[in-house]
Amino acid sequence: MSKPTINKEPKRPIDVLFDQYAESHQNSTNKLVHWICVPLIVFSLLGLIWQIPFPHLSFLGSYNGFFNWASFLLAFSLYYYFTLSPTLFFLMIWVVGLMSYIIVKIEHAVGLGTGTAYAIYAIIFIAAWIGQFIGHKIEGKKPSFLDDVKFLLIGPIWLLHFICRKVGIKY
Repeated sequence: MSKPTINKEPKRPIDVLFDQYAESHQNSTNKLVHWICVPLIVFSLLGLIWQIPFPHLSFLGSYNGFFNWASFLLAFSLYYYFTLSPTLFFLMIWVVGLMSYIIVKIEHAVGLGTGTAYAIYAIIFIAAWIGQFIGHKIEGKKPSFLDDVKFLLIGPIWLLHFICRKVGIKY
């Protein structure tokens, strides 16, 4: 008599990436640090790249002010997220939309490309990375991106997938 076989579907690529990422994110303190620092890193990186002067392109007409170097970073990142999970892609659009709104508010307050703007984003960026490395020191494991740079993009959606699971959204 043969044993019944259980058809186990192979894991989706995104779940494989989340499993690999989670290997160095088991400690609760490190996880908390990531909930704070990963969004701050994304925000500050977006803000820093936003500050880089973008050429005036006449074919853009009245849309000239709507494109900058951060637009390319967002397009690449969001496309990658879409290939992994349309749901997480959609959620990230809202996240980066909120971050972009805050960046524009800071731009109106201190000016685009000013030393103050660069300082704001650089201080947040450096402080958040220090936090990340402290979290990994507590964890006792090196950050995932040191093995594969794509994990720099996985961190933000790894956090979002927990929110999806908590509220019952299939990602």
